[in-house]
Amino acid sequence: MNLVGIFSNLRVLVGHPDYEVTGGSVVFKGENLLEMEPEERSLAGLFMSFQSPVAIPGVNNIDFLNMAYNARRRKLGLPQLGPIEFYAYIFPKLELVNMKADFLNRNVNEGFSGGERKRNEILQLAVLGADLAILDEIDSGLDVDALRDVAAAVNGLLTPKNSVLMITHYARLLNIIKPTYIHVMEDGKS
Repeated sequence: MNLVGIFSNLRVLVGHPDYEVTGGSVVFKGENLLEMEPEERSLAGLFMSFQSPVAIPGVNNIDFLNMAYNARRRKLGLPQLGPIEFYAYIFPKLELVNMKADFLNRNVNEGFSGGERKRNEILQLAVLGADLAILDEIDSGLDVDALRDVAAAVNGLLTPKNSVLMITHYARLLNIIKPTYIHVMEDGKS
Protein backbone atom coordinates (compact mmCIF):
# COMPACT_ATOMS: atom_id res chain seq x y z
CA MET A 1 0.00 0.00 0.00
CA ASN A 2 1.41 3.41 -0.89
CA LEU A 3 1.01 6.63 1.12
CA VAL A 4 -2.04 7.64 -0.91
CA GLY A 5 -3.64 4.35 0.13
CA ILE A 6 -2.81 4.96 3.79
CA PHE A 7 -4.34 8.45 3.73
CA SER A 8 -7.42 7.08 1.96
CA ASN A 9 -7.81 4.42 4.65
CA LEU A 10 -7.53 7.05 7.36
CA ARG A 11 -10.18 9.16 5.68
CA VAL A 12 -12.41 6.11 5.55
CA LEU A 13 -12.10 5.84 9.34
CA VAL A 14 -13.52 9.32 9.86
CA GLY A 15 -16.23 8.88 7.21
CA HIS A 16 -14.96 11.04 4.36
CA PRO A 17 -17.72 11.22 1.72
CA ASP A 18 -15.36 10.55 -1.22
CA TYR A 19 -14.90 6.93 -0.13
CA GLU A 20 -17.34 4.04 -0.17
CA VAL A 21 -16.67 0.93 1.88
CA THR A 22 -18.16 -2.16 0.27
CA GLY A 23 -17.35 -4.71 2.95
CA GLY A 24 -15.76 -5.44 6.27
CA SER A 25 -15.87 -3.58 9.56
CA VAL A 26 -13.77 -1.24 11.67
CA VAL A 27 -14.35 -1.74 15.39
CA PHE A 28 -13.51 1.16 17.70
CA LYS A 29 -14.44 0.90 21.38
CA GLY A 30 -16.79 -1.98 20.59
CA GLU A 31 -18.70 -0.18 17.82
CA ASN A 32 -18.43 -0.54 14.04
CA LEU A 33 -17.29 2.86 12.75
CA LEU A 34 -18.57 2.04 9.29
CA GLU A 35 -22.15 2.02 10.60
CA MET A 36 -21.76 5.53 12.04
CA GLU A 37 -22.08 8.96 10.48
CA PRO A 38 -18.91 11.13 10.59
CA GLU A 39 -20.38 13.23 13.41
CA GLU A 40 -21.10 10.09 15.44
CA ARG A 41 -17.50 8.94 14.95
CA SER A 42 -16.28 12.25 16.31
CA LEU A 43 -18.65 12.04 19.27
CA ALA A 44 -17.35 8.52 19.93
CA GLY A 45 -13.85 9.97 20.40
CA LEU A 46 -12.22 9.84 16.96
CA PHE A 47 -10.37 12.97 15.75
CA MET A 48 -8.47 13.62 12.53
CA SER A 49 -6.42 16.68 11.71
CA PHE A 50 -5.62 17.54 8.13
CA GLN A 51 -2.44 18.61 6.39
CA SER A 52 -4.23 21.71 5.12
CA PRO A 53 -7.07 22.61 7.50
CA VAL A 54 -9.91 24.46 5.78
CA ALA A 55 -11.32 27.83 6.77
CA ILE A 56 -14.94 28.11 7.87
CA PRO A 57 -16.00 31.69 7.09
CA GLY A 58 -18.69 33.10 9.36
CA VAL A 59 -18.11 30.64 12.21
CA ASN A 60 -15.92 31.87 15.05
CA ASN A 61 -13.70 29.54 17.03
CA ILE A 62 -15.40 29.97 20.40
CA ASP A 63 -18.85 29.06 19.03
CA PHE A 64 -17.49 26.18 16.95
CA LEU A 65 -15.54 24.71 19.87
CA ASN A 66 -18.33 25.27 22.38
CA MET A 67 -20.91 23.52 20.18
CA ALA A 68 -18.56 20.61 19.41
CA TYR A 69 -17.58 20.21 23.05
CA ASN A 70 -21.16 20.30 24.28
CA ALA A 71 -22.19 17.75 21.64
CA ARG A 72 -19.53 15.38 22.98
CA ARG A 73 -20.67 16.03 26.57
CA ARG A 74 -24.27 15.20 25.58
CA LYS A 75 -23.05 11.95 24.01
CA LEU A 76 -21.27 11.10 27.28
CA GLY A 77 -24.37 11.95 29.34
CA LEU A 78 -22.77 15.03 30.89
CA PRO A 79 -24.37 18.47 31.30
CA GLN A 80 -23.49 21.14 28.75
CA LEU A 81 -21.26 24.05 29.69
CA GLY A 82 -22.55 27.58 29.37
CA PRO A 83 -20.40 30.29 27.79
CA ILE A 84 -18.69 31.38 31.03
CA GLU A 85 -17.99 27.80 32.14
CA PHE A 86 -16.70 26.93 28.68
CA TYR A 87 -14.37 29.92 28.63
CA ALA A 88 -12.90 28.77 31.94
CA TYR A 89 -12.48 25.28 30.46
CA ILE A 90 -10.84 26.45 27.23
CA PHE A 91 -8.46 29.06 28.62
CA PRO A 92 -5.80 26.57 29.88
CA LYS A 93 -6.01 24.80 26.52
CA LEU A 94 -5.14 28.06 24.76
CA GLU A 95 -2.02 28.23 26.92
CA LEU A 96 -1.19 24.63 26.00
CA VAL A 97 -1.04 25.50 22.28
CA ASN A 98 0.44 28.98 22.86
CA MET A 99 -2.55 30.84 21.39
CA LYS A 100 -3.94 34.16 22.56
CA ALA A 101 -7.58 34.48 23.62
CA ASP A 102 -8.34 36.74 20.63
CA PHE A 103 -8.09 33.64 18.39
CA LEU A 104 -11.40 32.55 19.85
CA ASN A 105 -13.20 35.49 18.23
CA ARG A 106 -11.70 34.87 14.79
CA ASN A 107 -13.47 32.72 12.23
CA VAL A 108 -12.23 29.13 12.12
CA ASN A 109 -8.90 29.18 10.24
CA GLU A 110 -9.92 32.25 8.18
CA GLY A 111 -6.82 34.33 7.49
CA PHE A 112 -4.71 32.07 9.71
CA SER A 113 -1.09 31.33 8.91
CA GLY A 114 -0.07 27.69 8.52
CA GLY A 115 1.19 27.60 12.09
CA GLU A 116 -2.02 29.17 13.42
CA ARG A 117 -4.12 26.60 11.55
CA LYS A 118 -2.12 23.71 13.02
CA ARG A 119 -2.29 25.20 16.52
CA ASN A 120 -6.02 25.65 16.05
CA GLU A 121 -6.45 21.98 15.13
CA ILE A 122 -4.49 20.90 18.19
CA LEU A 123 -6.67 23.27 20.23
CA GLN A 124 -9.72 21.46 18.82
CA LEU A 125 -8.15 18.15 19.83
CA ALA A 126 -7.41 19.47 23.33
CA VAL A 127 -10.97 20.74 23.75
CA LEU A 128 -12.66 17.59 22.48
CA GLY A 129 -10.42 15.18 24.38
CA ALA A 130 -10.46 12.51 21.68
CA ASP A 131 -9.62 8.93 22.51
CA LEU A 132 -7.87 8.40 19.16
CA ALA A 133 -6.32 11.30 17.27
CA ILE A 134 -5.03 10.89 13.75
CA LEU A 135 -2.63 13.74 12.99
CA ASP A 136 -1.86 14.07 9.29
CA GLU A 137 1.42 15.93 8.80
CA ILE A 138 0.94 18.36 11.67
CA ASP A 139 4.51 19.50 11.08
CA SER A 140 4.01 20.41 7.41
CA GLY A 141 4.82 24.06 6.73
CA LEU A 142 5.61 24.94 10.34
CA ASP A 143 8.50 27.17 11.37
CA VAL A 144 10.68 26.09 14.29
CA ASP A 145 8.62 27.94 16.93
CA ALA A 146 5.27 26.67 15.69
CA LEU A 147 6.64 23.12 15.44
CA ARG A 148 7.86 23.31 19.03
CA ASP A 149 4.49 24.65 20.25
CA VAL A 150 2.43 22.06 18.38
CA ALA A 151 4.67 19.20 19.49
CA ALA A 152 4.64 20.38 23.13
CA ALA A 153 0.84 20.54 23.00
CA VAL A 154 0.59 17.00 21.60
CA ASN A 155 2.96 15.77 24.32
CA GLY A 156 0.77 17.53 26.89
CA LEU A 157 -2.34 15.78 25.59
CA LEU A 158 -0.99 12.23 25.68
CA THR A 159 -2.32 10.11 28.51
CA PRO A 160 -2.48 6.37 29.18
CA LYS A 161 -6.16 6.54 28.10
CA ASN A 162 -5.75 7.98 24.60
CA SER A 163 -3.77 7.29 21.45
CA VAL A 164 -2.24 9.39 18.70
CA LEU A 165 -1.39 8.20 15.22
CA MET A 166 0.93 10.70 13.55
CA ILE A 167 1.86 10.81 9.90
CA THR A 168 5.01 12.73 9.08
CA HIS A 169 7.71 12.82 6.44
CA TYR A 170 10.27 14.41 8.76
CA ALA A 171 12.25 13.00 11.66
CA ARG A 172 12.42 16.48 13.24
CA LEU A 173 8.95 15.99 14.76
CA LEU A 174 10.10 12.74 16.37
CA ASN A 175 12.90 14.62 18.11
CA ILE A 176 10.27 16.54 20.09
CA ILE A 177 7.35 14.12 20.37
CA LYS A 178 8.51 10.85 21.86
CA PRO A 179 6.35 8.14 20.28
CA THR A 180 5.83 4.72 21.81
CA TYR A 181 6.11 3.03 18.41
CA ILE A 182 7.50 4.16 15.09
CA HIS A 183 6.63 2.54 11.75
CA VAL A 184 8.64 3.68 8.77
CA MET A 185 6.87 3.24 5.46
CA GLU A 186 8.88 2.94 2.29
CA ASP A 187 7.50 1.79 -1.04
CA GLY A 188 4.26 0.90 0.72
CA LYS A 189 5.87 -1.41 3.27
CA SER A 190 6.48 -1.00 6.99
